Amino acid sequence: MGSQIAVIAEPCVGVCDTACVEVCPVDCIHGPLTLDQIQAIPSEERTDRMSGIQMFVNPKECIGCWACIHVCPVNAIFEDSEVPEEWHEYIAKNAQFFEG
Repeated sequence: MGSQIAVIAEPCVGVCDTACVEVCPVDCIHGPLTLDQIQAIPSEERTDRMSGIQMFVNPKECIGCWACIHVCPVNAIFEDSEVPEEWHEYIAKNAQFFEG
Protein backbone atom coordinates (compact mmCIF):
# COMPACT_ATOMS: atom_id res chain seq x y z
CA MET A 1 0.00 0.00 0.00
CA GLY A 2 2.64 2.56 0.96
CA SER A 3 2.08 6.01 2.41
CA GLN A 4 -0.79 6.82 0.12
CA ILE A 5 -3.91 6.82 2.27
CA ALA A 6 -5.15 7.68 5.72
CA VAL A 7 -6.56 5.01 8.05
CA ILE A 8 -8.83 5.60 11.04
CA ALA A 9 -8.05 3.29 13.96
CA GLU A 10 -9.40 2.28 17.36
CA PRO A 11 -9.24 5.66 19.17
CA CYS A 12 -12.13 6.83 16.95
CA VAL A 13 -14.48 4.07 18.14
CA GLY A 14 -17.30 5.66 20.11
CA VAL A 15 -15.90 9.17 19.53
CA CYS A 16 -16.62 10.06 15.89
CA ASP A 17 -15.57 13.68 16.35
CA THR A 18 -16.26 14.54 12.64
CA ALA A 19 -13.58 17.26 12.44
CA CYS A 20 -11.88 14.97 9.92
CA VAL A 21 -14.98 14.92 7.72
CA GLU A 22 -15.20 18.70 7.74
CA VAL A 23 -11.61 19.20 6.51
CA CYS A 24 -11.48 16.41 3.93
CA PRO A 25 -11.23 18.02 0.48
CA VAL A 26 -12.48 14.90 -1.33
CA ASP A 27 -15.25 13.78 1.05
CA CYS A 28 -13.76 10.31 1.55
CA ILE A 29 -14.50 9.90 5.28
CA HIS A 30 -17.80 8.28 6.21
CA GLY A 31 -19.40 6.23 8.92
CA PRO A 32 -22.44 4.05 9.42
CA LEU A 33 -24.33 7.19 10.45
CA THR A 34 -24.60 10.39 8.43
CA LEU A 35 -22.69 13.47 9.48
CA ASP A 36 -25.94 15.11 10.58
CA GLN A 37 -26.90 12.09 12.70
CA ILE A 38 -23.51 12.05 14.41
CA GLN A 39 -23.44 15.79 15.03
CA ALA A 40 -26.94 15.63 16.57
CA ILE A 41 -25.50 13.48 19.38
CA PRO A 42 -23.76 15.64 22.00
CA SER A 43 -20.04 14.76 22.11
CA GLU A 44 -20.23 13.88 25.80
CA GLU A 45 -22.92 11.25 25.00
CA ARG A 46 -21.20 9.69 21.98
CA THR A 47 -19.15 7.10 23.87
CA ASP A 48 -22.33 5.57 25.31
CA ARG A 49 -24.66 6.09 22.36
CA MET A 50 -22.16 5.20 19.64
CA SER A 51 -20.44 2.22 21.21
CA GLY A 52 -18.59 0.30 18.51
CA ILE A 53 -19.14 2.99 15.86
CA GLN A 54 -16.30 4.78 14.11
CA MET A 55 -15.52 6.77 10.98
CA PHE A 56 -13.72 5.22 8.00
CA VAL A 57 -11.53 6.50 5.16
CA ASN A 58 -12.34 5.25 1.67
CA PRO A 59 -8.95 4.03 0.41
CA LYS A 60 -10.02 4.45 -3.23
CA GLU A 61 -10.84 8.14 -2.72
CA CYS A 62 -8.22 9.32 -0.20
CA ILE A 63 -5.63 11.58 -1.85
CA GLY A 64 -3.16 11.51 1.04
CA CYS A 65 -3.41 15.21 1.90
CA TRP A 66 -3.29 14.36 5.64
CA ALA A 67 -5.61 17.24 6.64
CA CYS A 68 -7.64 14.79 8.70
CA ILE A 69 -4.63 13.58 10.69
CA HIS A 70 -3.94 17.06 12.03
CA VAL A 71 -7.48 17.78 13.26
CA CYS A 72 -8.32 14.48 14.96
CA PRO A 73 -8.65 15.23 18.69
CA VAL A 74 -8.03 11.59 19.68
CA ASN A 75 -5.11 10.86 17.32
CA ALA A 76 -7.00 8.05 15.59
CA ILE A 77 -5.85 8.76 12.02
CA PHE A 78 -2.59 7.53 10.55
CA GLU A 79 -0.85 7.20 7.22
CA ASP A 80 -1.37 3.56 6.26
CA SER A 81 2.35 2.83 6.65
CA GLU A 82 2.34 4.42 10.13
CA VAL A 83 -0.59 2.55 11.73
CA PRO A 84 0.61 1.15 15.08
CA GLU A 85 1.03 -2.63 15.06
CA GLU A 86 -1.83 -3.22 17.52
CA TRP A 87 -4.25 -1.49 15.12
CA HIS A 88 -3.13 -2.97 11.78
CA GLU A 89 -6.53 -4.68 11.38
CA TYR A 90 -8.04 -1.20 10.91
CA ILE A 91 -6.35 -0.91 7.51
CA ALA A 92 -8.59 -3.75 6.28
CA LYS A 93 -11.60 -2.52 8.30
CA ASN A 94 -11.46 0.87 6.56
CA ALA A 95 -11.38 -0.79 3.13
CA GLN A 96 -14.07 -3.35 4.00
CA PHE A 97 -16.50 -0.63 5.08
CA PHE A 98 -16.64 0.57 1.46
CA GLU A 99 -16.84 -2.85 -0.26
CA GLY A 100 -20.13 -4.01 -1.74
